[in-house]
Amino acid sequence: MDHVDRILAQWNRERPDLDVAPMGLLGRITRLRAHLGREVEAELARHGLSSSSFDVLATLRRTGPPYRLSPGELIATTMVTSGTMTNRIDQLEKAGLVERTTNPEDRRGMIIALTENGLALVDTAVTAHVANQHRLVEVLSEAERKALDGLLAKFLSGFE
Repeated sequence: MDHVDRILAQWNRERPDLDVAPMGLLGRITRLRAHLGREVEAELARHGLSSSSFDVLATLRRTGPPYRLSPGELIATTMVTSGTMTNRIDQLEKAGLVERTTNPEDRRGMIIALTENGLALVDTAVTAHVANQHRLVEVLSEAERKALDGLLAKFLSGFE
């Protein structure tokens, strides 16, 4: 019996008229997200990064050479506000991991690009991040992972 089972048992005792089964599913997803988030943050912190800074660096890295995007493209890809993105870019620029340059196609605009240090760091961090992800899901068999992934994809598609 896990923590969520105990909560459900209490609700079933106190309000037997309610079907609290969805509370169990959503509660487990919420608790799992918290546990996974702590594990991911701890791994990224070993590289001097947070999930927010890693998100920007990884987005630039996965675009391929020359590893640069406009702020608008970064915002669209990461789904954060322009103010939040500006703050992230400022911090990464101070750390020497990205640089702002004038957009050659539109001199009014800027381009955000990985520096050599940023590229090296994100490559090291993503390798460790993926290994950590494998460790986090190893409690499930390959078949269970595929089944869970399919169910979560179906669940998510109802919102997206």
